[in-house]
Amino acid sequence: MATKVFMEALSPTMEEGRLVKWLKNEGDAVKNGDVLAEVETDKAIMELVARGDGVLRKRLVNEGDSKPVGQVIAVIAAADENVDSLIAGAGAPTAQSPAPAAPAAQTAAPSEAKPPEQVVAKTQEIAAAPAMQTGAGHGAEGNGEHLRSSPLARRLASERGLDLSQVRGTGPGGRIIKRDIESAQVAGAAAPPRPIPAAAAGDYEDVALTQIRKTIAKRLVESIGPIPTFYRTAELDLSRVTEMRAAMLEMGDEFKVSINDILMKAVATALAQHPEVNSHWLGDRIRQHHRVHLGMAVATPDGLIVPVIFDADRKRMSDLSREARELAKRARERKLKPEEYTGSTFSISNLGMFGIDQFTAIINPPETAILAIGTAHDVAVPSGGGYVTRTHVRVTMSCDHRAVDGAVGAGFLQTLRRLVENPLMLVF
Repeated sequence: MATKVFMEALSPTMEEGRLVKWLKNEGDAVKNGDVLAEVETDKAIMELVARGDGVLRKRLVNEGDSKPVGQVIAVIAAADENVDSLIAGAGAPTAQSPAPAAPAAQTAAPSEAKPPEQVVAKTQEIAAAPAMQTGAGHGAEGNGEHLRSSPLARRLASERGLDLSQVRGTGPGGRIIKRDIESAQVAGAAAPPRPIPAAAAGDYEDVALTQIRKTIAKRLVESIGPIPTFYRTAELDLSRVTEMRAAMLEMGDEFKVSINDILMKAVATALAQHPEVNSHWLGDRIRQHHRVHLGMAVATPDGLIVPVIFDADRKRMSDLSREARELAKRARERKLKPEEYTGSTFSISNLGMFGIDQFTAIINPPETAILAIGTAHDVAVPSGGGYVTRTHVRVTMSCDHRAVDGAVGAGFLQTLRRLVENPLMLVF
């Protein structure tokens, strides 16, 4: 009996998938559980497996195509079984379908288009903005006399697209002044627009959206618009953290951790003490979590993804560091499993390695807060009548005001400061 191969939901939030690579050719024998193809979801590249035995009779989707979840993308059947009706019903490509090698010439609907990763547009665009024809503020009358105009009049003419040669001056000696510009604009003396040269093919490229970039766009619209967000910034003294890290490095590779690892441990420990921050907004209720599942934003070539360190507050710092490195590596390789990037209760984003002093991060719904970590920097601090150099870092907390009040956010940052500036508290 023939088996339809569907575009499956390979992640909890997947709505469509892009077929990256077929691993089976038409005519190949397949068994239940064999990997048929690699599919890019909204989070990672996953394997699509066969759900039946037989021969891969027909592939209905080309590599690079995106299809919604539930779409039939192939047919498995016995070698002599008639599958024409299944193929026709699934909307198989016809011989007249545009070749995937020439995506710019396709005119299919967006859901059926076959964009490559980077598409060079073949159409030309004409900008609608008018060009300025003020001649540096001076024009010529028909009688050859040069116009005179005030600096304010020249500026207004430039801003409003007026040709000074079409404006009659009423100031002293025929000088063009402000009221002349205003009158000319009312009278319709604006110069006709001059088209900007069309952009030629090769001057730009249109980059097709990956599944992860589509999801990022959708999630950000859900976050920054509807969520009433406020921010709290604190400057933490990292001097004792850097001292502890140096001491740990001397103890061997087993205790090798980064400053960010120590900060993650401090954040997780603080969250365990502030369940009102370690929470989800569910519309009609707030869910305060008793376990801390820390999401950490990782930059990939396709956009941010947030793998999760589960029970981060209960893990030894060295174990947390090792898990964070492994998750970040798999995230960049697009090899995360769905259970490794879902279920976070709070997230952090660190741009310190890029030299960013301070920034604000966008809350990842349904979480109610996120912490943005900047770069460590040295500051001069008064001490004993003089100054000493200390290492500081700025952190900014974005809070959903529906669930986290200002004092609650401030209390969390106060606890975080105490842990960071006394890091031995993280060991015991």
